[in-house]
Amino acid sequence: MALLSRTRLEPLEFSRRWWLRLYVGAIFLMLYLPIITLIAFSFNESKRNIVWRGFTTKWYWKAWNNDSLIDAFVNSITIAVISTAISTIIGVMLAVALWRFRFPFKSAYEGLAALPIVVPEICMGVAMLAFFSRVTGFPTDWIWPLNLSAITVAHIAFSFPFVTVIVRSRLSGFNMELAEASQDLGASEWQTFWNVIYPYMKPGIIAGALLAFTLSLDDFVVTFFTSGPDTLTFPVKVYSMVRFSVTPEVNAASTVLILITVVTTLFAMRFQSPDKIEPEN
Repeated sequence: MALLSRTRLEPLEFSRRWWLRLYVGAIFLMLYLPIITLIAFSFNESKRNIVWRGFTTKWYWKAWNNDSLIDAFVNSITIAVISTAISTIIGVMLAVALWRFRFPFKSAYEGLAALPIVVPEICMGVAMLAFFSRVTGFPTDWIWPLNLSAITVAHIAFSFPFVTVIVRSRLSGFNMELAEASQDLGASEWQTFWNVIYPYMKPGIIAGALLAFTLSLDDFVVTFFTSGPDTLTFPVKVYSMVRFSVTPEVNAASTVLILITVVTTLFAMRFQSPDKIEPEN
């Protein structure tokens, strides 16, 4: 009877899985078809993104020889590296403080620290523009120029909460008995942190840093509001090129940015996978 019931249920279960796979596949196709189309037309021989005229890689060489585009890319990399380094330091310190210590209004402070994650990006950009345009100084008002430093500060402001969330979620599974055992054996607070706690949260730090780097490299809205006329990043430059026409050169530049983002995200996911973050026995 059990074998007969299993035989009757298997076709129904297979049918449900088939429809589920078809549904999920249709969703992924709808989400990624525009990206696939962009990458495909970056190799199109024609200047128009309407008809396929043949395969070529000349648009990548043309984008590579575009000095303004290369300068914008270097600016984006520079901002991303600096903001990632500072965001990681601030995020890790905040995560350890929220995890390790108790202090008044801790929950409220934790909510305020995560506020840049939930605030709409357009609001963040307008707030940063207002902050840099008119900063109250003493004894007179002074203006912060909208250059690479302003963009970097803005990127740090919305990047470090992501590092904090990732590192703290990693520390939530830490066994405090290990730290207590280290101190019982004569280790100081710093030695316990460096030799016991830090190795445990290191994968979370790497994943948070890679995520902060990706967010900074891809950001457009906040950068658009905090960049001056003489300062361009890669996403803003691509946007200015798209305003005239969507050419294969724009598709090639966008494909390079997508590739960098995907590779960085894969590294972050790799370091967050269970086989990489769980301690070895």
